[in-house]
Amino acid sequence: MVPTNTIYVAVHGGAGHHAVGSEQQVNKALKRACIAAIQAPPASTSLDIVERAIAVLEDEDCLNAGYGSNLTESGTVECDAAIMDGRTQDFGSIGAASHVKNPIKVAKAVLEHSREPDVLGRIRPLHLVSTGAQHFAASKALTIVSAEDMISPRAKAEWAKWKSGLELSSAETPSSVAESVMQDTVGAVAWDNKGDMAAGVSSGGLLLKYPGRVGEAAIFGAGCWAEQSLTSNHGMACSISGAGEHIIRTCLARSIGDALRPPEASPAEIDIDTHEVLHRVITHHFEKATKDRGEHTPNAGVLLLTKEVGSDGAARPRLWCAFTTESMAVAYASSTQPKPKSSILRRPKRSGSTDASSVYITSIPL
Repeated sequence: MVPTNTIYVAVHGGAGHHAVGSEQQVNKALKRACIAAIQAPPASTSLDIVERAIAVLEDEDCLNAGYGSNLTESGTVECDAAIMDGRTQDFGSIGAASHVKNPIKVAKAVLEHSREPDVLGRIRPLHLVSTGAQHFAASKALTIVSAEDMISPRAKAEWAKWKSGLELSSAETPSSVAESVMQDTVGAVAWDNKGDMAAGVSSGGLLLKYPGRVGEAAIFGAGCWAEQSLTSNHGMACSISGAGEHIIRTCLARSIGDALRPPEASPAEIDIDTHEVLHRVITHHFEKATKDRGEHTPNAGVLLLTKEVGSDGAARPRLWCAFTTESMAVAYASSTQPKPKSSILRRPKRSGSTDASSVYITSIPL
């Protein structure tokens, strides 16, 4: 059976580069997100929990989402966000959206809107972009702010530094940006007190990105995925971070969900090796496809929450983190252990061939 009356939540602050000097600030932000999520009203769904967690991360200036977003080449903020319901596989997202204080709230509103019948029989959207997303948010009474109010001092300073280098054809290489600036997405996964699961993701995108660029955080099957069996104790929810275009090409989040799904012809409680699945999908699917296109350092991070069946037949949560980058920031908590634990996980330095897989995988029992 699935445990009841227990909420589990995990969040991430992106996979990429986390300077040692920023660790404390990032860890505190992730812990605040977990606390807000765990304090959700008892009737809250997994979607509500994910929304609450990510909204906190979007308000933090040290993270690349919402207020802390990287700026486009034009010096503006354009946000992507998505959320997915594991029970129904309903999905909602927005892309390249400005002026919305909390993009994840708009994405969730899009999901909820898609569930409503249309008086003219039109198909409701799963994805809205740019001014369309902004107008939709306003119609749902979600907070709209000025363009300037979305720009944090940190993001503006980093934009000015790298914009100047771009204009002067600086000797700095493109890889220096990735090594010096937080590029990546934030996200959350959750399990509510009914055993239902959800996942979400939110991002300001790449620094100096082209205006109008939409990254993996808004794309169905790329930035987040959640699904669960209604007849057995299997389920998963994952949130992805990394190089958006490569993640989109490989539908990374959905690929993980597909690989973790038990075959229909197999026993309901088949034992799936999650570690092996993560290694195979990231190494042979994501890394190989990306390297085949000439990219030698494919960047991706995965925060994954699974239902794993114990010897007594009961479903238990397990948290997994896998990444190919230098580091990934994560935190987690539950309603029975409400004091969050957070960490900047760092990949051990490798020796040997640069062609070897760089994926680092760890699991955390909750």
